[in-house]
Amino acid sequence: MNKEFMSGNHSFGEAAIRAGCKHYFGYPITPQNELGEYMSEHLPKAGGVFLQSESETAAINMVEGASAVGARVMTSSSSPGISLKQEGISYLAGLELPAVIVNVMRGGPGLGDISAAQGDYFQATRGGGHGDYRTPVYAPASVQEIADLTYKAFDTADKYRTPVMVLSDGLIGQMKEPVVFPKKIEKLPEKEWALRGMGSGPSRLMASFHIDPAVIERHNWKLFRKYQEIEKNETMYETYMTDDADIIAIAYGCTARIAKGAIKRVRKDGIKAGLIRPITLWPFPSQIIKDTASKIKKYIVFEMSTGQMLDDVLLAVEGRIKVQFHGRPGGAIPTPAEFARIIYREYQLESKS
Repeated sequence: MNKEFMSGNHSFGEAAIRAGCKHYFGYPITPQNELGEYMSEHLPKAGGVFLQSESETAAINMVEGASAVGARVMTSSSSPGISLKQEGISYLAGLELPAVIVNVMRGGPGLGDISAAQGDYFQATRGGGHGDYRTPVYAPASVQEIADLTYKAFDTADKYRTPVMVLSDGLIGQMKEPVVFPKKIEKLPEKEWALRGMGSGPSRLMASFHIDPAVIERHNWKLFRKYQEIEKNETMYETYMTDDADIIAIAYGCTARIAKGAIKRVRKDGIKAGLIRPITLWPFPSQIIKDTASKIKKYIVFEMSTGQMLDDVLLAVEGRIKVQFHGRPGGAIPTPAEFARIIYREYQLESKS
């Protein structure tokens, strides 16, 4: 297989094109601008349409229109830009329209800074917009996973007719690594539900506004059952050195890579540490955490935030084991040595207790 040396942001674009994406709508914001730049050059060559919209709000509504007629479509932004797209993402969920939304996170709140951060976990995994809906969320930890999970995100979006988010950050978005891209899709099956204009077939109507409370309630329960299916079938995670671990770190994205470096360090000193890395942030891999809780002394949650994934870990643990948290919010990037010090400290505390 041929490897290409490419940045994370460019890999988003190449993987999307290979997955059959034909429309991209977005508005510039650091640190994801290279994605839009890549799509502006390469998507038209693949027979697609690139359009730089006048705002993030306009972009997500253009996504809605393209998806409604059956196209594979993507938008991207970074943290405050994703905030502006939330109403449109809620509409996509309500209309059951597939789309891929990329968030290359930066520091916040507000405009924050342009450094890598993980402060958008709540926004991504709790729906973000209004109403009872959920959004599948993939969290790549490498440029290779950006390619693989972006490709997969389009399939998941079409399979369940739902918007799907790929949650990255400025660190992975800007770094370059060797990548093997999935095979390019040449032809996609026709979407029977899509709006095709007046023709000989039955008329089709899409709406997320229902004046009758009974109708909207039935619709919400239908969505709920779909989300149950996603939880059942689409949960993804990685375990690293957990078989004999006394302490397990839980981290995602670039933070998980840093945690792996820390685990390698402490293992050399005889400390049995391991890692659980959620690949889907929603659905969250609660079961693997429940399954390992009885076998270890403590979990340590590492995040580049003040503690957002921490809530999901605590819900999974259900008070059965100690959970320690260490975070670096707002764009401060930790090091393996820093995480190793935390693991040493928690191991020593457990040894004394």
